[in-house]
Amino acid sequence: MEKARLHVLIEGRVQGVFFRANTREEACLLGLTGWVRNCFDGRVEAVFEGERNKVEEVLKWCKKGPPGALVRNVEVNWEQATDEYDTFSIKY
Repeated sequence: MEKARLHVLIEGRVQGVFFRANTREEACLLGLTGWVRNCFDGRVEAVFEGERNKVEEVLKWCKKGPPGALVRNVEVNWEQATDEYDTFSIKY
């Protein structure tokens, strides 16, 4: 299966609505590695690595987010997979 790496910046009402915790849960359910964090400008940033079809699934999820979130825009950057992560974590 083809491996992929996705770097996203998510804009909207995405902080204070458990976006990071839910992102980690979704990524773990899909067997993805990487990280998610809040940005100082109010966006959420994340990197996902794993099977391309699973990464595409989490991208669809990021475009709607958890209940309470209001996603206005997702900046999508596909990159070469590096296999540098063992788990999916929340960065603080």
